Amino acid sequence: MSNQDIVLAFSGGLDTSFCVPYLKEAGWNVHTVFADTGGVDADERAFIEQRAAELGVASHVTIDGGPAIWDGFVKPFVWAGEGYQAQYPLLVSDRYLIVDAALARARDLGTRAIAHGCTGMGNDQVRFDLAVKSSGDYKIVAPIREIQKEHTQTRAYEQAYLEARGFGVRGKQKQYTINENLLGLTMSGAEIDSWDAPGDGARGWCARREQWPAEAMQATLRFVGGEAVALDGIEMAGDKLLARLNIMFAQYGVGRGMYTGDTTIGLKGRIVFEAPGLTALLVAHRALEEAVLTKQQNRFKPDVARRWVELVYEGFFHDPLKTDLEAFLASSQRMVNGEVTLRTNGGRVDAVAVRSPHILNSHGATYAQSADWGVEEAEGFIKLFGMSSTLWAQVNGSNE
Repeated sequence: MSNQDIVLAFSGGLDTSFCVPYLKEAGWNVHTVFADTGGVDADERAFIEQRAAELGVASHVTIDGGPAIWDGFVKPFVWAGEGYQAQYPLLVSDRYLIVDAALARARDLGTRAIAHGCTGMGNDQVRFDLAVKSSGDYKIVAPIREIQKEHTQTRAYEQAYLEARGFGVRGKQKQYTINENLLGLTMSGAEIDSWDAPGDGARGWCARREQWPAEAMQATLRFVGGEAVALDGIEMAGDKLLARLNIMFAQYGVGRGMYTGDTTIGLKGRIVFEAPGLTALLVAHRALEEAVLTKQQNRFKPDVARRWVELVYEGFFHDPLKTDLEAFLASSQRMVNGEVTLRTNGGRVDAVAVRSPHILNSHGATYAQSADWGVEEAEGFIKLFGMSSTLWAQVNGSNE
């Protein structure tokens, strides 16, 4: 191999930094792509570009991935309204948009070689590889997977490898694996992997309890067709709205949690995650949905949502079933229009007011307060509704 072009999905972290000299020494011309899917400020973005140049890449491009992650993931995820295993809000789903950016760069360069910094022990390798394979015939190079059989302590080896070649490693990267994007932040490694209490360094956006503002905060979201389109009366693009929610609710510590889940490859994965904006968005959307969807919709929809979430989590982002399920989710959002007011005193967020022309309330009846039917109708309904259980008791009660 000599002077062949390869596109590396690049974040400037330990793993992808290691990949650059490793690939260069294997004979590749390395072209890096950073898909900015949010979660990094201007200083971090500049650091990533400087890091690529320092490592000696053949070229580097930065792509604005905010709009793509909103349309491609956030909208259907909020419609679904379910976390993986009822907890984890799929914060690494920007991986699919990163793959799209890398593939676009590969097409520009006329190469069919793609590289990534995923380990052989995690889920991201599955997401990257399946997303690439579903897009055509590409060669996939994964340096971290290649070294792990010979070096069991891969992070220590990567650090030593870089330092031996004169490249520094940021202190936090020595301890934790950190992923940030518009959706939120995840941390793993060190004591988190050992099922111990997270250390002081295992914290990202969310303020500590003693830092929460003394006054409660309220925010109002307006939805059209299940999509948030305005915050406190100001219309804005979805990715900008979510970025603003992240800032607002992070200062109150909203959306921080710990999660142990069943990974795609069968291991148990434990992480600390922070998703302040997405948590607020999910709470608001669910409150509106509960009021405007029918009883049967609210009962059935979680089954579809869980299957959609499983497909996305496990790497089947381009599977036809995902598209089919999204057609149902989109249909369920036709009347999800209105405004929801959120309130937080810190640590959690509640939907305290819901306004919509589609709320399914009866003008003649209010739950536990008043009704426009009589005693006979209520008794008749209860008799028929519970007929099967009542008959079982009558037939079998004496035999118990």
